[in-house]
Amino acid sequence: MTITHIVLWKLNGETEEQRTAQFEGIQQKLEGLNGVVPSLRSLKLRRNEAYHDANHDIALFSEFDDVAGLEAYQVHPAHVEAAGYVRERVTSRAAADFTL
Repeated sequence: MTITHIVLWKLNGETEEQRTAQFEGIQQKLEGLNGVVPSLRSLKLRRNEAYHDANHDIALFSEFDDVAGLEAYQVHPAHVEAAGYVRERVTSRAAADFTL
């Protein structure tokens, strides 16, 4: 049973240039967790491309073998550090976890 973990964020940058830089920094931090967090099977980020006023700016897609793996990821020191970086650059967050 693979758990898919999806997170959406709205960036706090005031200009498009700021939001682009924020996305690139967040992408580097979070995609850098691939191969570092043992329970993380895959993680990728994508930037929103439509309806910018209504939609979140970033979508994260990650996969784990099970909920225990997701929970281990959440407390892994590398993720905790990256999450702190993200929190400083966003105004809202939404998430969902499910099996396919």
